[in-house]
Amino acid sequence: MIEIVDHDPGWREWFTRQGGALRIALGPVAVRIDHIGSTAVPGLAAKPYLDVQVSVASFDPLALYRDPLERLGLRFRADNPELTKRYFREPVGAPRVHVHVRKAGSFSEQLPLLMRDFLREDDASAREYETVKREVADRCADAPQRYAEEKQPFVWTLVARADAWAQRIGWEPGPSDA
Repeated sequence: MIEIVDHDPGWREWFTRQGGALRIALGPVAVRIDHIGSTAVPGLAAKPYLDVQVSVASFDPLALYRDPLERLGLRFRADNPELTKRYFREPVGAPRVHVHVRKAGSFSEQLPLLMRDFLREDDASAREYETVKREVADRCADAPQRYAEEKQPFVWTLVARADAWAQRIGWEPGPSDA
């Protein structure tokens, strides 16, 4: 079931707790730990899932980050089809947390940071995105893959806007969130 809810100011504290636990568990293995996705954009409605990005110097050896994340109860999803990230999920029965491990400095790491920062700065785009997400969620409430596919054309519109914004201001990622 796809559920888009109004922004919850508690999402920031949720990330602070999760990010702090990840920082302790991973230490210097994590080059960065960032709150990404819609819950990272104040005022933006979102699925009530926490998206966290952990940046690492290299995917290998996997045990450097897999073991500490699994000790936190996170479950490694080896079947993740995205080759540019390693994916972990919350323990069974816990609130939804997605941990995306990506290579530091890669396009796949930079894009979520750019999108988050752009939507934090461009309220009109954030509101438009919220409208699209709610409309698509209403149509695809029981079809998560279809939800992702149907909002994708608008997401690419946002990527183009974010890139133009980044070029205009000389955007670079700020410091790590945790």
